[in-house]
Amino acid sequence: MEKAKLIIKGESSDTAIPVLFNPEQYNISRSVNYASITAPGLDNPIVQFISGKQTSLNLTLHFDTMNDFIPQGTGRDVRRLIAPIMKTVQIDGKLHAPPLVVFQWGGFSFTGVITEIKQNFTMFLPDGTPFRCKLDVTFQYAGNISDKRASPFESPDRTKVRVLEQDGALWRLAHAEYGDASLWRHIAEANGIDNPRRCSAGTMLTIAPLTE
Repeated sequence: MEKAKLIIKGESSDTAIPVLFNPEQYNISRSVNYASITAPGLDNPIVQFISGKQTSLNLTLHFDTMNDFIPQGTGRDVRRLIAPIMKTVQIDGKLHAPPLVVFQWGGFSFTGVITEIKQNFTMFLPDGTPFRCKLDVTFQYAGNISDKRASPFESPDRTKVRVLEQDGALWRLAHAEYGDASLWRHIAEANGIDNPRRCSAGTMLTIAPLTE
């Protein structure tokens, strides 16, 4: 059976991490925001669409260093095996943000950022070293630019001005405007930003059009 894998996107190269045991299931959820508007003379309020929310993927991955499929040199400490996955919720020094991660299994592929990882160590060696672990992983979708260009309400082809809502979170703004979080550099260059982490909330930013 084909193995699922995580692909960690890097600035110059990607890192593929095979999943030892394919997940028993994965869950995809999506929701939207509606507002209830009270109108005189009506029995019920008018429900108006406001915006879509982030699509999320939830899955559980199992790791066991006592099986025959672990990479050479990993040893029996399962924490060494899962270390590359744990780093996906830390800031990459070159990207100035956590990296994008792709979960790929057969014909299914989900590109996003990992927003939460829960570790559950379940089996231990006599000295207390864990050798079995369960990771509950939550992704938030960060699709490609074609997703955004399919929408008639937003266009990446004209210059706009936006206010940064969260300190240093240019990647969120890039995903909202261009449909691709990795295009945060395009915004940084257009606004002369050297270090996105020093960009404070409330900053007015120019959103320049993309060129093919």
